[in-house]
Amino acid sequence: MLEILVASNNSHKIDEFKSYFSKYQVKVYSLKDLNIDIDVDEIGLTFKENAFLKADALRKLTDKVIISDDSGLEIKSLDNFPGIYSSRFMFNSPYSEKFIKINEMLGESKSRECRFNSTLCVINLLKEPIYFVGYAYGEILKEPRGNSSFGYDPIFYSIEAKKSFAELDIEDKNKVSHRGKAIKKLIEFMEDNDLLYEI
Repeated sequence: MLEILVASNNSHKIDEFKSYFSKYQVKVYSLKDLNIDIDVDEIGLTFKENAFLKADALRKLTDKVIISDDSGLEIKSLDNFPGIYSSRFMFNSPYSEKFIKINEMLGESKSRECRFNSTLCVINLLKEPIYFVGYAYGEILKEPRGNSSFGYDPIFYSIEAKKSFAELDIEDKNKVSHRGKAIKKLIEFMEDNDLLYEI
């Protein structure tokens, strides 16, 4: 059985990976599952660089396949801000306050077009790191919608789902999410190269 370490303790991320790999001969671990406590400085200038930094730090600690994800919200009219700083923007402030600040920055005139970016870095699968990118396109809402309190989901209106991400259940969100699309690309690659087998 293939063993995969997802470089996160975020339960939402871990559950998403587990749901996609559930029909395959794969065991998915979180950092906590392996008693790994590591804090990596995300000093990269791109999602790709940050995803690599996290995965590379773990390569010294395990031989398992490592999947690291760096993701964030990119607002076109704000030069793709907050981008790689999505989780660090207004650090220690609740997301409800971040929503207010973003809407102040957009005002009434700026375009609300945006996308979520998820970039996966996979190490220990091939000789070199490989990357997979997924996008979810949408618009910034003026008011939060939905019951999910995960990140920017309440103010992200998905063009594909025609709802905010916070209004979708896990199964429906996975179908259109940026991370889900990146994971699908990874799975397709693994299947095409005989690296993945169904149960």
